[in-house]
Amino acid sequence: MCRNIRTLFNYDPPSTPADIEAAARQYVRKISGYRKPSDRNRAAFEQAVAEITQATAALLNSLQTAAPPRDRAAEIAKARARNAKRFGTA
Repeated sequence: MCRNIRTLFNYDPPSTPADIEAAARQYVRKISGYRKPSDRNRAAFEQAVAEITQATAALLNSLQTAAPPRDRAAEIAKARARNAKRFGTA
């Protein structure tokens, strides 16, 4: 799957509609093979983004967990540490 799509569930503060739409757009880009669709395909591309955004928002709103919310800054720091270990520091 696409490495740029991040987990959106169980964060404090919660994921924003912009975060959800960006993940949907990245997913549609990946499966369609288009970074920027042609004028001919733009309507279908944007319709898919809208539908996946709605489905994702519905999913996130219906999920439940007993785990404490994650901290975005802490998750970013962990990811950077993993990347530094894997690829070395610049």
